[in-house]
Amino acid sequence: MSKHDDPYCLRSRLSWRLLSLQAAILVALIAIVLAGLCASGFVLAERDEDRVIDVVQRALTRDAQGGLALRPTAELNQLRSETPDLWFLVRDRLGRSLSEGSVPAEFAAIGGGLDQISQARLGWQLLEDDPRKPAARLKRVDTDAGNVQVVTATQGRLTGAKALFTTSLAFLGIALPGLLLMGTATFIATPMILRSTFRGLDSAADEARRIDIHQRGARLPVERIPLEALPLVTAINDALARLDQGYTRHRRFVADAAHELRTPIAILNTRLESLAPGPDKTRLLEDSARLATLADQLLDIQRLDHCCHPFTSVNLAAVAQSVAADLAPLAIAAGYELALDAPATPVETTGDAAALERALTNLVQNAIQHGPRRGTIGIRVSTPATIEVTDEGRGIPADQREQIFEPFYRLMPLDRGAGLGLNMVREIVQLHGGQVSVADGPEGGACFRMTLPPVRQS
Repeated sequence: MSKHDDPYCLRSRLSWRLLSLQAAILVALIAIVLAGLCASGFVLAERDEDRVIDVVQRALTRDAQGGLALRPTAELNQLRSETPDLWFLVRDRLGRSLSEGSVPAEFAAIGGGLDQISQARLGWQLLEDDPRKPAARLKRVDTDAGNVQVVTATQGRLTGAKALFTTSLAFLGIALPGLLLMGTATFIATPMILRSTFRGLDSAADEARRIDIHQRGARLPVERIPLEALPLVTAINDALARLDQGYTRHRRFVADAAHELRTPIAILNTRLESLAPGPDKTRLLEDSARLATLADQLLDIQRLDHCCHPFTSVNLAAVAQSVAADLAPLAIAAGYELALDAPATPVETTGDAAALERALTNLVQNAIQHGPRRGTIGIRVSTPATIEVTDEGRGIPADQREQIFEPFYRLMPLDRGAGLGLNMVREIVQLHGGQVSVADGPEGGACFRMTLPPVRQS
């Protein structure tokens, strides 16, 4: 599976994509606003109000009489050549001054009143004055001639590096706070919106977790499901409906087949009883009993899914006695002894007596069928509500003790059993809220234990 097929967090992906979209919209909006300002003349992007001050600062010196003078630096010459309307006024703390160009009258005498000001920008009121009129820039700087005050117009070409720097500062100053605000709102609001939107899907997921094989007609709720997710929930419900229909047809076929098998099996048993005693008759009777058991197991599968009998108090000792009486002739004919160890006092659980009797019958028949045709098969009932069936056979390998309870699983590939008996035992025991397990028997065989919930004493 590629990384694109892996599950992803919708909340995180949606938040980051929304933030990216907001950032793109914000950058585009700022670009449009700046372009509009530049086109209208409010933003003079090609002019640098500090370049004249920087050039004058590096060129300023003192003459022999201590007055202010300018060295003819290459920067100053270039500034003069590219700025025909260049003007500036330099004034030191002793009142000596130096000027160049046509200094506007409104700025000519302003320096003396601002000796204590480090820097200022003297401009015009927006929308009321001509925006193309150059604003004055006042700044106090250190030069070779000492600390001086420079007043000049907003003029001088803006270098590429400085233009990039000032544009970046403007973007960070305007866009970054807005982006941070929108990002914070996005990462807070998106999880809240998704949590509220997908609350219906959470309910559907909880309902899906409760669906099991014994529950027919279960469907996922479609209330409060977003329209985008409704096709998925509807498709799942349609699939569940098809599974129910197929399961019903399958169960009906199994029940019909089991009913049809019981009549010829009964006829076969009658004819076998008329045969003369002998090993062949015993083997044929065992085979016929297995066929009858298989038919009963198929019917039991259907009964378990449609169990409508209310559970009542069941005496496990009485169940064991009934099973031992019914299967004793078959066990003895196969060469076994059948031993019953049940207390005289009732050992009670709550359940279906017929189903529990069928489970115990399957365990005893399993011991008869797979045993060595010698030794003892034991049935033991103990408190609080446990039934054990032991044999003296080969036992069950430890690595297969869980698998033998799966349907149609057989220890031996050529085993004549159907592999349904032990699965039916587990289904019946689990239906009663109990557990079935297998361990080593006391005489080296297997010990199957059904542990059921005991009746609570009031």
